[in-house]
Amino acid sequence: MRTWLIRGGVLAVVHAVVAVAVAALKASNPTGWGLVEALALGALVAAAAVWAAVDGWVGVPDRGRAWVVAALIAGWGAAVLGVVGRAMFVDQTGTSALGSALTGGAAFTALLVLVPAGLGLVVGPRLEKRAKPG
Repeated sequence: MRTWLIRGGVLAVVHAVVAVAVAALKASNPTGWGLVEALALGALVAAAAVWAAVDGWVGVPDRGRAWVVAALIAGWGAAVLGVVGRAMFVDQTGTSALGSALTGGAAFTALLVLVPAGLGLVVGPRLEKRAKPG
């Protein structure tokens, strides 16, 4: 299977789950979730950065293109899954929310994957590889 499809699909699911969980927390108690949102955002950024750094460290071929396509898939996938998840678990979100999710929400998620992945792709190949004993 293509590496970009795996990366994009996994990150779409992770981003959608985090977005639905934060929305559910905010629906039950609307105040005081700023720190939780910041930590969730940091975890999502860290996931993309670390995964891309490992790709760079291992030397995955064509990793730059794979991360660009994965960011697009993650953006659109998280948008659709987030609307479905909010409709099922949080509130009565309908298909009217899909338009804004597929434009602004998808673009934000794609950048939330692409920017830290780019940083990881720069840092990863520069990490020291340990020599195998023997």
